Amino acid sequence: MKTFILSALAATLVASPLLAAAPAEAQQRREVTTVRHNDNGRTVVTKRTVVRTPQYRNWRAGQRFDRRQAQNYRVITTYRNYRLAPPPRAHQWVRSGRDAILIDGRGNVMQVRGGAFR
Repeated sequence: MKTFILSALAATLVASPLLAAAPAEAQQRREVTTVRHNDNGRTVVTKRTVVRTPQYRNWRAGQRFDRRQAQNYRVITTYRNYRLAPPPRAHQWVRSGRDAILIDGRGNVMQVRGGAFR
C-alpha cells in the first residue's frame, strides 16, 4: 500500500509540468472553422489553422529592453570584434537579431547599432 501511494505521488509530480505546458502551446495555435451555406443547398466547411510566430521588436533609444522580446539574444563581451565602443560603467552591449544594443543597468536602451552582425 505504501509503495502504491509513493508511486502515485511520483507519477503526479512527473506529469504536472506536462499538463502546465499545454495552455502555452494552445495560445500560439488557433483553429478557425467557417461554415457557409450556398444557395443550392450545399454546405461548405473551411478549416484553417493559424500559427502565431513570436513577435520581435525593433528597438529604439529610450525604450525598456526585455530579452524575451529580443531575437537571438546574446550578451556581447568581445565588443571590439564588432567595432563597438567600450560600454560605460554599468552598461552592456547585447545582441538582438542583427542589431547591437547598448543597455544600462536598469534595462533601458541607450543606443542601437543596426546591422552590426552579418
